[in-house]
This record gives sequence, C-alpha cells and structure tokens, in this order.
Amino acid sequence: MIAAKPGGTVRERLLQAASELFYDEGVHTVGIDRVLARAGVAKASLYSAFGSKDELVRAYLEQRDRGVRERVEKRMAGLASPRERILAVFDSLAERVAQGSYHGCPFVRASAEGAPGSNAAREASAVHRAWRRDLLSRLARELGASDPEDTSRQLSLLYDGAATATIMDGDAEAPLAARRAAESVLDAVTAHPKKHTKPRRK
Repeated sequence: MIAAKPGGTVRERLLQAASELFYDEGVHTVGIDRVLARAGVAKASLYSAFGSKDELVRAYLEQRDRGVRERVEKRMAGLASPRERILAVFDSLAERVAQGSYHGCPFVRASAEGAPGSNAAREASAVHRAWRRDLLSRLARELGASDPEDTSRQLSLLYDGAATATIMDGDAEAPLAARRAAESVLDAVTAHPKKHTKPRRK
C-alpha cells in the first residue's frame, strides 16, 4: 500500500517530515533524501522553501522553540506568584516526558551533532536557551533573589540535568527530582533577603 502524501503546503510538509525524523534520529543522521521522501516533494522544493538543509534544521529548531514556549506559558497561566511560575517550567518538562516519545532536548542533541563553531543549529539553540535563562532570571528578580542571574543559572543547570538524566539514565522521574531541587534553591535565595543599609547621618 502506498502511503498518502501529507497535507499542507510544500514548506509545511517538509518541516513536518523534518521535525519527525530529526527528533527521532538526529539532524545529521537523517539524509535530506529521507526528508523529501517523507514529505513527498522534489529536491528542488527544499531549496525554494528553505535554501539548504542547514536552514531546514534552523526552522525545525525554531518550531521546537515555539512549542516549548507555548507549553511553559500554558503551565504558568493563572499562576500569580513568581515561585509558582518558576516551578511551572519544571512541571512543563515533567509533563512532556510523561507524554512519551521523549528523546531528550532537541537543542542539545542538534548542537552536539554538529561540527564545532557557529551553525544554524547552534544559533537557534542559543536563542532558545537565552529565552529560558531570561525568563528564569526575570522571575527570580520578581521573587526577590539578590542575584537573579546566578539563580537562573542554577535553575537552568537543574533543568538541563533533568533532561539529560531522563534519557541517559532512563529516569522518567528526573524532572520531578529537579523540581524539588529547584524548590530548595528558591528557599535558599529567599531565606536571607538582601540587606539595605541606612545612609549615615552627617
């Protein structure tokens, strides 16, 4: 039986095929011919839609970036306190892992596969990671952390560690453990608020 061609525009079909194959098997393991076959389009369509495989990889990661942001925003919706919103970032990861078919962070995987130096995968990944760091830093500042950037760094390390442990150790509970560790970090950074010294009288 011949599989029906996926619906949508040529660009949408290419991006959908790339998203499935790149995430399941890797951006460099999958040759462009397999993406074309999955999408049911000719090679010329790739170059007219994206220009190169490298730019297709960028578009794939940008699509993943939007998906992560949407999931995080959905988890944070309705939460008033900065603390709850920070923990929602970890809840979003736990939710994604629980859905199944989680193969690790697509940005880490794509960046690790490529050659050293600047490329589309690293550039798109840098944008995503900067967004997460900035989000956590802003929320840490709202929470009252004396060093929001350092708090963001600690939380980001916990997040990255959970994503890695889920795959490397087969530990589906890693995001929940990271969430508990994040709570300890937030307890520590808010236990001793920054002291404000009164100006001396002349």
